[in-house]
Amino acid sequence: MDFGVTLQTNPPAQRVIELTQRAERFGFTHAWTFDSHVLWQEPYVIHTRMLAATEKIIVGPFVTNPVSRDPSVTASTFATLNDMFGNRTICGIGRGDSVVRVLGRKPTTLRQLEEAMRVIKDLAEGREVDYGGTKVRIPWVRDGKLDVWMAGYGPKALSLTGQVADGFILQLADPVILDWTMRHVHDAAREAGRDPKDIKVCVAAPAYVGGDLAYARDQCRWFGGMVGNHVVDLVARYGEDSEVPHALTDYIKERQQSYDYSRHGQAGNSSTDFVPDGIVDRFCVLGTVEDHIKKLTELKDLGVDQFNIYLMHDAMDETLDAYGEEIIPALKAKSTA
Repeated sequence: MDFGVTLQTNPPAQRVIELTQRAERFGFTHAWTFDSHVLWQEPYVIHTRMLAATEKIIVGPFVTNPVSRDPSVTASTFATLNDMFGNRTICGIGRGDSVVRVLGRKPTTLRQLEEAMRVIKDLAEGREVDYGGTKVRIPWVRDGKLDVWMAGYGPKALSLTGQVADGFILQLADPVILDWTMRHVHDAAREAGRDPKDIKVCVAAPAYVGGDLAYARDQCRWFGGMVGNHVVDLVARYGEDSEVPHALTDYIKERQQSYDYSRHGQAGNSSTDFVPDGIVDRFCVLGTVEDHIKKLTELKDLGVDQFNIYLMHDAMDETLDAYGEEIIPALKAKSTA
């Protein structure tokens, strides 16, 4: 199983670059950033520095969207970075959340998202596309390669992922929900004539190493609130008694106030206080080194190709150290054995 790390592009940007270098030294294969250019600094500018300061690690947004970013511009950005640094980028994409809401806009439709994924991948890899009735190709692309991984929770989004995406992003680390979502993705892949094994599976969640479980929960409770934004949309679309597991939807019944995007992805966001301890435990990876190894082994056995740490709490360095020095080596040793 590979390991990634997701960072917010809070100033100073040098901190993001240093954490990326540190992750690479510890054997992480991917370094991701949020893409919310109003709340934080512009990620693609920082991606150039992340790539320049490292040798192998793959860099990309977690996740971008086709509402605030024109797909042709996104494609050119990836193509340019790949030309400069040797095909070391990846595109995580979804319908849009934080930046879209902050700008007062709505998430895109799945049909528009599908079209955007096609345009971004084909243009970045040098192929011609029909872009709103106009034939377009980036003429200077040579040997471009760009994987596009899609984030989603609902049945239709999961089906689209299985039909067209190179990878599936699940933003929570609950094995029960993972199993349900993966079955949807894989069934859709088979129906589309694809091999499910060709679709990478990435689970993303906060990880906090330490024995004070109550404190770790409070540092990561924000994540349940963030996921809850997507769950609210799911319930509105599919109803409370749909095929979407109650393990994912029931906890938002206690949500009493709107979400504070000014504290998006941050510990102490008061609009996420409704999230119960049980959800934090299920959605995140908390506890001792041994607890992390146990849960990550379970995720790996279910078919996860990458675990991506949301590193948004007060123990960023300590968490990277624990993963690099103890957890990743232990999991590699178990795989070898």
